[in-house]
Amino acid sequence: MKAFLFLLASNFLLNITGKAQNAEDSVKTVVNTLFTSMKTSDSALLKTCFADKSILQTITKNKEGIISVKDESLSEFAASISGQTKGSLDEQIVFDMIRIDGPLAIVWTPYNFYYNGKFLHCGVNSFQLVKIKGEWKIQYLIDTRRKTGCKE
Repeated sequence: MKAFLFLLASNFLLNITGKAQNAEDSVKTVVNTLFTSMKTSDSALLKTCFADKSILQTITKNKEGIISVKDESLSEFAASISGQTKGSLDEQIVFDMIRIDGPLAIVWTPYNFYYNGKFLHCGVNSFQLVKIKGEWKIQYLIDTRRKTGCKE
């Protein structure tokens, strides 16, 4: 009887943790797919990661040190990816933080970016994902880019 109760309790706990893990894994899968599409220069795959009205932005600093935010459309981003040689883009990320509340997820990923094997810059990506029709999609992506203070 004790063994039966132990198995029943273990199964219950595995189901609870499995469901929580599945949501986080699903979010990670979308983000990882984005970077796979970049590495393989696959703009069609890249577009599957994003919501229809997604917003893509980069925080930039000009020579005078003035900060601004640059907008980029998904079609511009996809075109720039498809124009690259397969394997030339390698953005190596670390999942630092993931938070999920129902259909909203936030993901924070510090990264190092390599072009043709050469370190180019580092920064942080901040993703907002929305679960649309049962699938996680990137609604908003903003990133920083810098050449100093990187952990290469």
